[in-house]
Amino acid sequence: MLSESQTHRAPHPALRNLPPAFLPPVQDRSQPVEELLPFTVRVVSDQEGLRKATTVRHSAYARHLPEFAETLRHPEPADQDKGVVILLAESKVDGTPLGTMRIHSDGTQPLPLEQSLELPDWLKNARRAEATRLAVSRDREGQLVKTILFKAFFKYCQAQGVEWLVIAGRSPVDRQYERLLFSDVFPNMGYIPLRHAGNIPHRVMCFNVGTAEQLWKCAEHSLYDFIFKTNHPDINFGISCIDHCIH
Repeated sequence: MLSESQTHRAPHPALRNLPPAFLPPVQDRSQPVEELLPFTVRVVSDQEGLRKATTVRHSAYARHLPEFAETLRHPEPADQDKGVVILLAESKVDGTPLGTMRIHSDGTQPLPLEQSLELPDWLKNARRAEATRLAVSRDREGQLVKTILFKAFFKYCQAQGVEWLVIAGRSPVDRQYERLLFSDVFPNMGYIPLRHAGNIPHRVMCFNVGTAEQLWKCAEHSLYDFIFKTNHPDINFGISCIDHCIH
């Protein structure tokens, strides 16, 4: 916990005038600060949490991929896999689910995208984690929820000693990850149909956890302060996230 001289408790400024871009504007900070959110992010650990994640997942995909969304009406077998963590953002007001993301990071079995392709050795032999089923509601906070879920993904993997974040983004979602400075795993292959994503073509991209801070700082990235100089106590993985399971 930061000292009172290092923190202030205030809503994120993006909540007052939420921008349309994926990345919120964050002013430069010489000292760490603490910001409260109108929602929490936790690891799903029960059937009610899984139901909420499934609801927002289906609703979000139905807006853009209605046929594929029909396969997401119910929890997927992968939700119960070893090494899988499901993040859930919930409103502080009434517990409404606002967003979700599933993280695969066991290290003893292939990532979901490896059902469709073979990763290069430098990535296959490293500790890696894949984010799937990113979904947010259409509420006013949707863009901030998405950014906070990315921060939670990054921080969770950093805590678990993951070396590489891996994502698969369909067009135009992949542009969001370009802005986060992800790079192509297969620069010359373009969009690749992926079995776990309904054979929809996706761009496979990766990001090195260990170099992120220096990379964003050198690039004067708008997420630098947000990730490294801001404490969000409403992101709470819980003490048992490493041995996570859904009962």
